[in-house]
Amino acid sequence: MLYSLFEEQLQREAEQNAQRAEAGTESFAESLSYFPPAAERDHGPRRYLSLLERAAAAVTIPVIGSLNGITPDSWARYGRSMQDAGAAAIELNIYYLPGDPRIRGRDVEQRHLDIMAWVKDAVTVPVAVKLSPYFSATGEMARRLDEAGADGLVLFNRFLQPDIEPETLTLVRTPSLSTAAECRLPLTWIMLLRGNIGASLAASTGVESATEVIKYLLAGADVVMTTSALLRHGPEYTAVLLDGLREWMERRGFTTLDEVRGTLAVPVNIDGTARERADYVSAIQGADTAAYGPW
Repeated sequence: MLYSLFEEQLQREAEQNAQRAEAGTESFAESLSYFPPAAERDHGPRRYLSLLERAAAAVTIPVIGSLNGITPDSWARYGRSMQDAGAAAIELNIYYLPGDPRIRGRDVEQRHLDIMAWVKDAVTVPVAVKLSPYFSATGEMARRLDEAGADGLVLFNRFLQPDIEPETLTLVRTPSLSTAAECRLPLTWIMLLRGNIGASLAASTGVESATEVIKYLLAGADVVMTTSALLRHGPEYTAVLLDGLREWMERRGFTTLDEVRGTLAVPVNIDGTARERADYVSAIQGADTAAYGPW
């Protein structure tokens, strides 16, 4: 998986091209067909596609491109460009925090469906949608995307959560790397969704060691993703994660990943809502018993 190409980069490229084309009309009659030479363009999108093409040619594993934005404009065109550059699949990293309290929940959901439909119509490679956990009914949203043709769901996106510096009265907008404690929310939803949708489930967030990889697989993830661990320890840390997974599988008697996947997922014939409520009550009772004795 490559890093994301941002919608803002695409918009900047389009605006600069339009400005240059408009400036050209003042001097050249033929400027209606003028397009700025490659050397004069914003290199963000072009550099990304070049990297994608070179990566796809250099390695034997699939290379996945990623688009990060909130509106359907340009997504289809650049999704196709990624496919043409050699992307084996495309991730739609829909980073959208509806801060306006007048925005309706159904409109937020429809935005996700529209973006996916635009890209799906333009490409033939698999398309995955990276979701946030902040839907009123995350399970239903996953099902709707699945039914609309999503090939995979990535759980979950992490929104920037600014901090406040009291002494300087300023906002601190520094992105933070995820920690292992953050894997619990994706774990919960992967356990609930496993077997209930046809789309593949990719686990993201909180993968710091082989332990988190194992947890996600037991929950039912088809694949496990990590960025923070590799930023902390370097790309060679991938071998540490894989070695840890192999050692655990051998120790526990597993011979294939299929034997591991979904071992602890909520069975399809079980009411997930009732199961989660029962687990909650049981956990509270256990905590109270430990502190104060039996109810």
